[in-house]
Amino acid sequence: MFKLIRLFIIPIVCSCLALTARAQSTAAVTGQVKSPSGQPLSDAAVTIQGTHAGAYTKNDGRFRIPGLKPGTYTLIVNMLGFTRQELAIQLGNSDLQLDITLTEATQTREGVTVTGKGQSRQLKESGFAVNAIDTRRFANSSADMNTILNRTTGVKIRESGGTGSDFQFSINGLSGRAVRYFIDGIPLEVMGSAMTLNNIPVNLAERVEIYKGVLPVSLGADALGGAVNLVTNQNIKNYLDASYSFGSFNTHRAAVTGQVTGKTGIVGRVSAFLNYSDNDYKMKAIELFNDEKQEYELRDVRRFHDQYRSTMVQGEIGVVQKKWADVFFLGAGYSNTDREIQTGSNQNRVYGAALQNGDAFNATLRYKKSNLFTEGLDLNIFASHTQDKYLVTDTTGYRYFWDGSRVPLNAAEMSNVKVLTHVSRPRNYARANFSYTLSPEHSFNLNYTFDEMSNKTYNGLVSDKDDNPGKIAKHIVGFGYQQNLLNARWTNTFFGKFYGMQLTQAEILTGNGEYISGNDSKSFFGYGVASRYKIMPDFGVKASYEKAYRLPEVSEMFGNGYDQIANPLLKPESSHNVNLGAYYGTQRGNSRFYAEGGGFFRDAVDFIFPKTYQSNSQVIRYENTSKVRVTGGEAEVQYDYRDLFHLTLNATYQHSINNTKRGEGKDETEEASYRNKIPNQPWLFGNALASIGKNGLLGKGTRIQLNWDLQYVHWFYLTWEDFAVSNEKVPNQYIQNLGLTYSLQNGRYNITAECRNFTDQRAYDNWRLQKPGRSFFVKLRYFIH
Repeated sequence: MFKLIRLFIIPIVCSCLALTARAQSTAAVTGQVKSPSGQPLSDAAVTIQGTHAGAYTKNDGRFRIPGLKPGTYTLIVNMLGFTRQELAIQLGNSDLQLDITLTEATQTREGVTVTGKGQSRQLKESGFAVNAIDTRRFANSSADMNTILNRTTGVKIRESGGTGSDFQFSINGLSGRAVRYFIDGIPLEVMGSAMTLNNIPVNLAERVEIYKGVLPVSLGADALGGAVNLVTNQNIKNYLDASYSFGSFNTHRAAVTGQVTGKTGIVGRVSAFLNYSDNDYKMKAIELFNDEKQEYELRDVRRFHDQYRSTMVQGEIGVVQKKWADVFFLGAGYSNTDREIQTGSNQNRVYGAALQNGDAFNATLRYKKSNLFTEGLDLNIFASHTQDKYLVTDTTGYRYFWDGSRVPLNAAEMSNVKVLTHVSRPRNYARANFSYTLSPEHSFNLNYTFDEMSNKTYNGLVSDKDDNPGKIAKHIVGFGYQQNLLNARWTNTFFGKFYGMQLTQAEILTGNGEYISGNDSKSFFGYGVASRYKIMPDFGVKASYEKAYRLPEVSEMFGNGYDQIANPLLKPESSHNVNLGAYYGTQRGNSRFYAEGGGFFRDAVDFIFPKTYQSNSQVIRYENTSKVRVTGGEAEVQYDYRDLFHLTLNATYQHSINNTKRGEGKDETEEASYRNKIPNQPWLFGNALASIGKNGLLGKGTRIQLNWDLQYVHWFYLTWEDFAVSNEKVPNQYIQNLGLTYSLQNGRYNITAECRNFTDQRAYDNWRLQKPGRSFFVKLRYFIH
């Protein structure tokens, strides 16, 4: 306890004493530092020449240098990747407010300006364990977000097939619903079920943030394993980014995002995409029965029932930079998904008629205001309503095989009963975030999130249309305090979180065959800290910890109406998450180098896991059954030489074990899989990415660039390691991709040709499901701003 007091209380007391002493100063220089595009720049060094006075800018680009006597000074602003700026200022008896725009020390790659220590670099150097990817580097690729994220440290994405397939997203060994997804800090789910990471084109966002295990209060999420936040273009300039790609398996992707500002100051924004694929790639060495030979044989066949289509359009209209609002937007959107279901959790069972179709409508409101009522107090509000519906069709009376043949079946394909399952889940979401900067050394953040989802599910083929009504309302309140000590070299963020959940449901059948009321209210408390210390300006160490919770989801508590039954007694998952890390970056002439690495620890309990319900292997129910412990480490290095060459190397090791010694209600017998590695989960993987390009080689304003990447996954068992045999594992995989991009008119027109898995290696993923082999794609992109 005494150590805890020393860790938390003493730095706070010391900081407050320092604040009191400085409050006697007569004047201060305050302001904001921005890039030429209007983006706030954090960690810029602002100093007064000839004195020891200075400060680093915060995440919003703001700074404050107190304790200055009236007089004439020279203000110096320095930041890696930007030209040093000197300003002559005259300070009187009142504070001086400045707005400073730095000039970029320009380097280009694929027509994109690289600004040294940009937003992505600044996030990496925060106290949180976070990957930050500048997706503008990949804007000309035909890849989706999942493909890009799968190349980063600590992240492993396992897909069940081709375009639009189900996937498991893992961060440092925790996956599934333990990971949350956001776009500009707003949950992706509020945009509709079509908004998933394997649908979103890479050039729809300009940056991606991956938080590992410890989340900032501002996200307002109940995430156990981490979160992914897509950050779109926040500039107020007019721009248009449109692209279309086509390739193997009749795959087509189109995307457009843009913004226009009228003479009256009204701003309009739109984002849209369309994805389509037959997904008819070749399945290799599939076991089929030969009627003539009356024996099984291995043959190559093509997938035959796996078409996928998804569309999304989202628009906003509003105003910016008004006295009453920095940002005020009203928006609306529509998304749609049509999907043929080919397989379940393994490829031994083939589906030939099952379908899933859905659509969603949403309405949104966004409001931001800086310096609300008083300087330093900022307000950020978002609210939305979503109508999300989908239909699962499983009515055929046949069982299909990989050669397309079928035999009569006295049941449906995916379950024992034929279903036409209608699922309706309207959602209300609201988030309010207050941030207050008391001084450069002290700032506070208060966040409240309200998330309410209703559920109506029924089988349209039965006479009794019991829609299984229910509702879950989540209330998440977070409060954070950040202190910057030693002229911002040492930054600490302390936070606490309250999780409240209200469940409303009619009487339901429990696993014991009893009917109980589903109405209930529960609350939980989490807490954490994130700290970073700069040993040198570009060399620092950091650590973070959180007692994290993840509240049950609607589908887990209410079922889905055909192969999953309700369980309103679920408890939230919880985990102790710890991260340790260090980073170093330097620039020598035309060479830039950056390296980071660290270790992580996760101790999760009450894991929500699907189990077969009683003796019916076709029906599952989610239960709190497991404990999981994860330890591991990761590292990444990056090297750039001007705009000619880029190299990234990274590797991740994670040791995930079943830490459940005895299941709930069991006797003293130890579980057979206790201390075994979690099956069907890669434990060693890495990536290599390299690009080489040249400006002006084929004329003024042109660029040609060659990209190569390698993904390595070490073999892993599909079942518990103590009981596995040699044929129950996924082998080592080396998947390589090539891409060639040609850009004209300084990146306005772009054409890219890609070959994925160009060595045609047999690629596996979740539960050894086969992924596409060698494939080819072409992407056309037009970008103007």
